Amino acid sequence: MKAAILVESNKPLVLDDIELPSNLEYGQVLVKVVYTGICGAQINEIEARKGPDKFLPHLLGHEAGGIVEKCGTGVSKVKPGDHVVMHWRQGRGIQAPTPKYRWKGKIVNAGWVTTFNEYAIVSENRLTPIPEDFDLKTAALYGCAITTGYGVVFNDAHLKSGESLVVVGAGGAGMSVILMASLIGANPIIAVDIRDDKLIKAKEFGATHVINSKKENAREGIMQILPQGSDAAVDCTGIKAIRELCYEITNHCGRTILVGVPMSGERIEIDSFPLHFNKVITGSYGGDIDPDYVIPRLIALQHTGRLSLKGLISHEFKFNQINEALDMVRRGEVLRCLLKM
Repeated sequence: MKAAILVESNKPLVLDDIELPSNLEYGQVLVKVVYTGICGAQINEIEARKGPDKFLPHLLGHEAGGIVEKCGTGVSKVKPGDHVVMHWRQGRGIQAPTPKYRWKGKIVNAGWVTTFNEYAIVSENRLTPIPEDFDLKTAALYGCAITTGYGVVFNDAHLKSGESLVVVGAGGAGMSVILMASLIGANPIIAVDIRDDKLIKAKEFGATHVINSKKENAREGIMQILPQGSDAAVDCTGIKAIRELCYEITNHCGRTILVGVPMSGERIEIDSFPLHFNKVITGSYGGDIDPDYVIPRLIALQHTGRLSLKGLISHEFKFNQINEALDMVRRGEVLRCLLKM
């Protein structure tokens, strides 16, 4: 089968044939990947933002829609033929051993889920079954972007109707935060980005105000709209100055949520005094969601028409165009980019 392999940090992925293990172990599931999304997390892995990569060569990808081909012993959550969302957040079921693929006589490492491969051996707890008639292209969005947006709003920011929100970085995750905040009636919702095309989309997804920080001072623009500061601010960039800005523009009892992953060892400077009272700053780990609880409910909501993901997939590539797609993600030119496997 074809797979995109990270052989060396900061280099293009190598697209080549690899060998599947001969047998499935306890709790493992073989899945045919149909569509996979590309997340900023994969860019972080390729660029070794968290530090030297100890597991090279290895596979990547953590959000996809697929079809179950075969199940190992102990698996009860899914069966062959089931359509599934493949996700990186741990759900219910067995946490199986991670698979070892082979390429040119060498072991290729993989985590509990990978999606930049035509077939993947996945841990049972990284799969959530979905209705067979649900579009597998849209299903890929539920592997990370949409569920992260849900979790940031409900679990991390504890946002309530009528509360204000600032989101910096209007990519797939940021746009999902805006969408979920608009669903519960947050107001105002301010989107900040450096691209006008993304800000136009942000208004379509529920932003009440937009600021192009390349053209105007973001802090001044935010404070003009919210003189007392925002109830919640979400950074989706990982950039030091923006993480600090999000903390500064939250009010005295505001919540700052850091979604974007920073470079390893890069520290922020904040005035910690307000933290002794009611102000909060926290990092988000995929919105701390239970995918087996959240995914079915959001899909049901989408079926009612109240949740629309139209326009969130901005680009689609063939699998053999993966490095071109990754370059577009790096340049910030996409909302959510999918690969058709």
